[in-house]
Amino acid sequence: MDWLEIHRGTAPLIISLPHTGSDIPDELVGGFVSPWLATKDADWWVDKLYAFATDLGATTVRTRLSRSVIDVNRDPSGASLYPGQFTTGLCPRETFDGEPLYRMEGPDAHQIERRRRSYFEPYHVALRDEIARLRRQHDRIVVYDAHAIRSTVPSLFNGELPNLNIGTNDDLSCHPALTRAVEAACDAGAFTRVTNGRFRGGWITRHYGRPEIGIHAVQMELACRGYMDDPDKAPDPTTWPSAYDPQQAEPLRATLQAVLMACLTFAETPSPS
Repeated sequence: MDWLEIHRGTAPLIISLPHTGSDIPDELVGGFVSPWLATKDADWWVDKLYAFATDLGATTVRTRLSRSVIDVNRDPSGASLYPGQFTTGLCPRETFDGEPLYRMEGPDAHQIERRRRSYFEPYHVALRDEIARLRRQHDRIVVYDAHAIRSTVPSLFNGELPNLNIGTNDDLSCHPALTRAVEAACDAGAFTRVTNGRFRGGWITRHYGRPEIGIHAVQMELACRGYMDDPDKAPDPTTWPSAYDPQQAEPLRATLQAVLMACLTFAETPSPS
């Protein structure tokens, strides 16, 4: 499956990259209004931003497919992660800005099920396999779900999003000691931070986080302005996505390195009582 990328490390840390893809299968391209709209809400360049993680011994699991094809960070049952708030589904029909993604009505139940079996399930089989492999080697591991989003998306949140948004589903997906360690690493830098704010963790964080059996899951949602130019008004094909800026990204990368080191230190320390 050339759309599924797995790098196996030996450290007790898995980086999940569910939204960094922009590929669309040839047979589906014609159904979308445009390829730009179908990739507009990608977590742009997050895989580049975290490229250093493999040097730390981390395992990475990434899909190259656009989240508009299938969102592997949504509950496959269709249940909303944020009841009462706007969110996109397993096969989104509109962008974060409310623009229709499809020329017609979009995929029906049969087509959604086909995509779930073809793309959603293999991603999670891979993720489960890597979790099981590392748990056989370590008493506890951290599953770190890496995301990013534009700093201003009125349909999702008010105002400008903090730079660093930690999600642990109110500490249900990991031990509070890990939350505090990640917060400390974030607060040592020059970036704004919130924990369990608008983004409390997606389906991956909530589904796989089982601290009672040694699997601790954390989501990190970044504001894109930390590593690329982030438009202050509705983006269009001439302004979005902007290029990855290594110089702009360097301070954020340093903070993220500290965050991942905090995750590793937590995982390698005897379990707290």
